Amino acid sequence: MNQMTRIDPALETRMANAIRALTMDAVEAAKSGHPGAPMGMADVATVLFNRFMRVDPSDPRWPDRDRFVLSAGHGSMLVYAIHHLLGYGDMGMDQISAFRQMGSRTAGHPEYGHAQGIEVTTGPLGQGIATAVGMALAERMAHARWPDLTDHWTYVIAGDGCLMEGISHEAIDLAGHLRLGRLIVLWDDNGITIDGGTDLSTSTDQQARFAAAGWHVQAVDGHDREAVAAAIEAARADDRPSMIACRTIIGFGAPTKQGGHDVHGAPLGADEIAAARRMLDWPHEPFVLPDDVTTAWAAIAARGGTARAAWAARLDSSANRAAFLAAHGAPDAPALRKAIAEHCQRLAGDRPKAATRKASEMALEVINAALPQTIGGSADLTGSNLTRSTGMGSIRPGDYAGRYVHYGIREHAMAAVMNGIALHGGFIPYGGTFLAFADYSRPAIRLGALMGVPVVHVMTHDSIGLGEDGPTHQPVEHLASLRAIPNLQVFRPADAVETAEAWEIALTSPGPSVLALSRQALPTVRTEDEDTNRTRRGAYVLRATPLPRDVTLIATGSEVEIALAAADLLRADRINAAVVSAPCFELFAAQDRAYRQGVLCDAPRIGIEAAIRQGWDLVLRPEDGFVGMTGFGASAPAPALYRHFGITPQAVAALARQLIKGEDEWR
Repeated sequence: MNQMTRIDPALETRMANAIRALTMDAVEAAKSGHPGAPMGMADVATVLFNRFMRVDPSDPRWPDRDRFVLSAGHGSMLVYAIHHLLGYGDMGMDQISAFRQMGSRTAGHPEYGHAQGIEVTTGPLGQGIATAVGMALAERMAHARWPDLTDHWTYVIAGDGCLMEGISHEAIDLAGHLRLGRLIVLWDDNGITIDGGTDLSTSTDQQARFAAAGWHVQAVDGHDREAVAAAIEAARADDRPSMIACRTIIGFGAPTKQGGHDVHGAPLGADEIAAARRMLDWPHEPFVLPDDVTTAWAAIAARGGTARAAWAARLDSSANRAAFLAAHGAPDAPALRKAIAEHCQRLAGDRPKAATRKASEMALEVINAALPQTIGGSADLTGSNLTRSTGMGSIRPGDYAGRYVHYGIREHAMAAVMNGIALHGGFIPYGGTFLAFADYSRPAIRLGALMGVPVVHVMTHDSIGLGEDGPTHQPVEHLASLRAIPNLQVFRPADAVETAEAWEIALTSPGPSVLALSRQALPTVRTEDEDTNRTRRGAYVLRATPLPRDVTLIATGSEVEIALAAADLLRADRINAAVVSAPCFELFAAQDRAYRQGVLCDAPRIGIEAAIRQGWDLVLRPEDGFVGMTGFGASAPAPALYRHFGITPQAVAALARQLIKGEDEWR
C-alpha cells in the first residue's frame, strides 16, 4: 500500500474484530477448534493484509502474488476468516459456519487444494515456516531468471510451537545463510502453549537465535498496529530474512479467558462470547458482518486485482514471456520422453554395470538438459548421491541464478523446502540423501504426499549393499515405511534402464516420488532395444518361461540380479522360474486385475528384497516365500553381508524347490 494512504484506525480495529468474531462463532458452532491464536494475531494479520499483501481472490494462482503461510495451522480460522472477508469465491459464510464439518472447505487445519488461496497444508508445527523458506528461495530464483515478472514476498505467521520444533532450526539457519530477504516471519509471541506458559519447557531467546542465524530481528506490541506496520516496513527495507516478535495476548478480546492456555484449543462458550462482543464493541449477531468492514476488506482484494492486471500487462510485453510460461506449465513430457528413450537405447547397447545412483547421475545429465526448470540439491552428500550434473551452478547468498542447492546436513528442512519450491511454481525440485535418513525427511515427505506436490527424493545407499558403514546406515525397514505413505511413489530400479524410466515417471507425475538407489554396481538386465517404459507398469515379467510356470521370482533393485541367477539354477533342475522386476509397487497396484494376474500367475511366489517383508502383501500371499531381512544389518563388505543374511541365488533356489515340493505334496 502507498504509505501516503490514510489509515482509519477505528475501521482497522473493526476489520480485526471481524476476524475475532468469525473465529469465536465458528469454533463455538463446531464445538471444537483453536480460537486463541486467531484472536491474538488478528491485529497483526489485519495490518499485513490491509497495508502490504498483494493477492487477488479472482485469480488465486496468480504467479506474482504474495504468499501467506499460517505455520501455526491450528489457528486455521484466521486464514478462513480473512479469505471470506477478501471474497474468495469458495469461502462463503456457509463454509465458515460449517467449520470442521464433513465436506466443508474449512478443515481443522488449512489444507492445500481444499480451498482457494491456501498456499500450503499446515498443522504439524514447524512445517509451514520451513516450507515458506522454499517459497522464498523459489521467488529469488525466479527473480534471477525473470526479474520483470517476479517481485513478491512470503509472509509467515508462526507460533511458539513452530519455533520449538527441530525443523525450524534447520530452516531458519538455511534461510539466514542464503539471505532470503523476501521472507518475513511474524512470530505470535504470546508465551502460551497447551500445557501452560512457555517457561514450562523453554528458555530460548528466540530473537537472539534468529539474529545468530543472520536474520533481521525486531520486537513489537502485536496489538499496536502502527508499530506492526512500521516493523514490516523496516523488514521489507532489509536484505536479510526478517523475524518480527509480535507480543500478543492469546485469545485477545475474551475478557476472562484471554492470556491463558485454556483459550488455546477449546470453544469460549456462549457466556464468554457474549462478554467478548461487549468488550470488542461488536453488537452483531453470529456470522453477521457490518457493511463498512466488508467494504474495507473488499478494497484489499480490489487493490490486488489492480496489481495482478498490471503484472499481466507486463507479462504480455515481456521478452521472458515464453520462458516464464513454459516453466510454470507442465514439464515438456514429449521432449523428456524422447530424451529418455534415446538414453535407454544407448544403455541397452552399452550394457553398463553401474550402481543405480550412478545410473541416476547419467539420467540427470539428459534430464537437466531437457528440462531447464529442474533444481537439484543434496543434504551434504553430493558426491555420494550424485545429484549434480554438468553446468549446474550453485545457489549462493545473493546469487540465485544456479540450479543446485547445498542444503547442508538438514534432511528434514530439505524435504520441506523442496515442497515449498514446488508449491511456489516454476521449478521441479529434487534432492538427495541416504535412504536410512528418510526418517529425518519423513514428516515433510508425508505432507508432500498429502498435498500432491511434484518433488523427487533421491535416496541412495538403499540396502545392506552399502556394506562397511554398518547397520546404522543400512535401511531395512525404510522401504516398507515409505510404501505405507499414500500418494507417494517409491521406485527401486534394478539397473540403468529402469532408473532412467523411473526418473521420467517421477518428473511427469503430479505427486512426490522416492528413488531408492544402490551404492553397489549392478548389471544391465534390460537389454532389449524398445521404446516402451516398462517401469510405468510398476512390475513386469523380465524373464518369461514356458507354461506352466513352476514358480515366480519377484525382486526389486539390486536383488533382480539375484533372482535371475536363481532362475538359472532352477532351470538346470528343469524348474520353470519366471522373473518379475517390481520397481514400483504403487504403479503395479494401479494396474487392472488381469494385468497383475498375468504377471504373477498362480504358481508359488518368492519375493526377494534386502529389506523386511512388510509391505509385500500386494504381490505375496501368506503361503508364498520371501528372501530378505528379518532384523538389522551388520558392518562388512556387501558380498559377505548378502551371504551372511542368506540373500543369495542358492537360497532363493532352495526356497523355490521347497515351495514347489510342498505344493506337489498338497495336491
